[in-house]
Amino acid sequence: MIESGITAKGQTTLPKAVREALGVGAGDRVRYVIADGEVRILAVRPVGRLFGALRHDGPPVTLEQMEKAVADGAAQE
Repeated sequence: MIESGITAKGQTTLPKAVREALGVGAGDRVRYVIADGEVRILAVRPVGRLFGALRHDGPPVTLEQMEKAVADGAAQE
């Protein structure tokens, strides 16, 4: 179990193991989700980090081609 103290201002330092598990460092942001009596800490991922996450080796497609592909996929179900 990992613990950290809380200062008089209500601040705490995320222990190194927690920072590593979340993949966060100085300047990054975290989000706190409170549900069912528990608090979860989630790393906030800026949209810029998503660049290149989805690889496409083919030529660029148009919006019309994407819409057609979505419609074709919906028709198959």
